[in-house]
Amino acid sequence: MTEHQFSRRTALAGAGAVAAGAVLAGVPTSSASATSRFASSAFGDMALDQLVGQLVVYSYPGLTPPAELLRLIRAGRVGGLIFFGENITSTAQIAGVVAQLREAHAESRIREPLLLMTDQEGGIVRRLKDQEPYLSAKQIGQQPDPQAAATEAGRGAAAGLKAAGMNLNLAPVVDVYREEGNFDDQFGRSFSSDPEVAGDLGMRFATAQQAAGVAATAKHFPGLGAAPAGANTDLTAVTLSQGLRELRRVDEAAFVPSIRAGIDLVMASWAIYPALDAKRPAGLSRRVIQDELRGRLRFRGVTITDALEAGSLDAYGTDAEVGVLAARAGMDVLLCSSRDVSQGEAVAAALEDALLHRRLEAGAFLGSLLRVRRLRSRLH
Repeated sequence: MTEHQFSRRTALAGAGAVAAGAVLAGVPTSSASATSRFASSAFGDMALDQLVGQLVVYSYPGLTPPAELLRLIRAGRVGGLIFFGENITSTAQIAGVVAQLREAHAESRIREPLLLMTDQEGGIVRRLKDQEPYLSAKQIGQQPDPQAAATEAGRGAAAGLKAAGMNLNLAPVVDVYREEGNFDDQFGRSFSSDPEVAGDLGMRFATAQQAAGVAATAKHFPGLGAAPAGANTDLTAVTLSQGLRELRRVDEAAFVPSIRAGIDLVMASWAIYPALDAKRPAGLSRRVIQDELRGRLRFRGVTITDALEAGSLDAYGTDAEVGVLAARAGMDVLLCSSRDVSQGEAVAAALEDALLHRRLEAGAFLGSLLRVRRLRSRLH
């Protein structure tokens, strides 16, 4: 963090008793005062840095959470943590780390638990290597009774995550792969090339997992199933040019069963879909998030970004600038997965600045806070 960032942040925290009601006082609508009073009662006297922090998921390097991360958690400025393979040697080891993080969070004034998440999809993509699901999504789709296998995989994922002290899984993938060996299929991450099958099995995985108390995430909206091998948005810009009819009847259709069943989260893709928006990746596009996901498909849960440092986003600014663009597009939770605590701090500071200078609409920000609070209040 630069000296400028530090001094600005100190000033905000000191003014900062900027509470939700104060932030929303300038909302340019006839119901501004009512919204402001509601925000004040809902979030009390939380400072602005605490409010924005509830929407930011942090990561860290290695096996031991750094002191700065623990300090931010105690201060109530962290919404959640994402864990990667480098953070985990076993379920028992990461459970000890999670207990430490929960203890730090208990010292804050935030009542709702942290969002504690990883990618436990199954097969190769499994951060808890000693836990289910051992079968990949593709293998589940090939079982004699794939519906039972998907249900069992969801239960198994929940059991493993709960043993590790986590409460959110960044799974299932409901992308509909097109060709053998393409981006999704090369690691067995897609249940099927049939949208009805992929959608049904993803829904069964998610439903079983959520029934066991672990939030599920359908990804990567509106679908990465058409991406060829090597078209990895983590590394480079990706454009998927299927027509609107195909995009809706194949890719988006696979999300519908999970949405109708009440899945907790949807993760947006970082690919560009010219049929919907030729200028911005899905997670930065209001047309994709607000018009398609929330409008056409009526998703009412929490939206979450993929990694903000993805190579596909290089043309859109720094991680902090991308975070603001994502929030403006309608993304609720911002995923900072560079394993650098300063990334999350920079994103949070950028959200503060965007709110104070009205580059981020206060009513939309409040909506994100309420959706995230509603989710967290149901988790442990």
